[in-house]
Amino acid sequence: MSQLFSPYTLRSLTVPNRIVVSPMCQYSADNGKATAWHMIHLGHLALSGAGMLMIEATAVEPAGRITRMDLGLWDDASEAALVPVLAAIHQHSDIAVVMQLSHAGRKGSSKVPWEGGQQLSVADGGWITSAPSAVPQKDGEVEPLALDAAGLRRVRDAFVLAAKRAHRLGIDGLELHGAHGYLLHQFLSPIANQRTDEYGGSLENRMRFPLEVFDAVRAVFPAEKPVGIRVSASDWMDGGWDLQQTIAFAAELKKRDVDWIDVSSGGISPLQKIALGPGYQVAFAQGVKQATGVNTMAVGLITEPQQAEDIIASGKADFVAMARGLLYDPRWPWHAAVEFGATITAPPQYWRSAPHGQNKIFGDTVFGGR
Repeated sequence: MSQLFSPYTLRSLTVPNRIVVSPMCQYSADNGKATAWHMIHLGHLALSGAGMLMIEATAVEPAGRITRMDLGLWDDASEAALVPVLAAIHQHSDIAVVMQLSHAGRKGSSKVPWEGGQQLSVADGGWITSAPSAVPQKDGEVEPLALDAAGLRRVRDAFVLAAKRAHRLGIDGLELHGAHGYLLHQFLSPIANQRTDEYGGSLENRMRFPLEVFDAVRAVFPAEKPVGIRVSASDWMDGGWDLQQTIAFAAELKKRDVDWIDVSSGGISPLQKIALGPGYQVAFAQGVKQATGVNTMAVGLITEPQQAEDIIASGKADFVAMARGLLYDPRWPWHAAVEFGATITAPPQYWRSAPHGQNKIFGDTVFGGR
């Protein structure tokens, strides 16, 4: 039996396989509100056969967006805009839907990637960002405002309110974005966090605010629903955040009954030196899992079914989360199921789509009609 296609339970949520659609920013929202693009994008990925679908990084306040086009969940309008999207998904798919809650911190107020991604000035419709310290992401950018006590409280409360809205929407689980150089990662990394108060300096202090946010979200999100977190296990820079600090952070999260740690890397600085290659981040997930026993998700250039199967079967991670690979081939889980003789859930409208002799991936289907 394929381990990739074995079920797994996270609190009250049982997923049929270990394939996760990673949260992927689409930069296609209207002042935080989901649009027709989200209906199309999330709708077709909901039919992919994956066990879990993660909604892209969703800003908890307007100033927490990466770009002006980011998805958000901070008011009644942004909440209402997601209602028809989620209704369509649930009508035609039983995939678990998880939302990633995020705050961009100093990486906010940027142009969309296809316009270059540079920092957007206030005069051009941008905003002054906030961060642990008044240290810009790169030279030449406007310095962010260092968050004071009131700012920390505002951000923490914004995560809480977004979590409550996500529950009202029927979201099955949450993932906090603590990776890729965004705000929670900025607090963790000594490259971005140069504070001298109780939120900076020592590892314990740098972990304090991300743990406070996790605690606050966990306290208001229903106990039967899982909450995980994405982390960058390495800054890929000397003197930055690394795997050993990630393991220490994971150990603290384990005390708080975190349901998974989604282990990525990088993003804190354009000066990073990343060694790319197939599965180049899997060892980070394996290191966290072996040291703490926490459920992990492996990411990063996982493209082949056998590669994904080996990751799960060898115990390096509990899930594989795929992004670009699923954009390129939204039926990747179907093809993997054929390779391993597994079955997946698909809408009956698609049952006749499999090549001759491969329709067993949909289970005991019956083809009628004329």
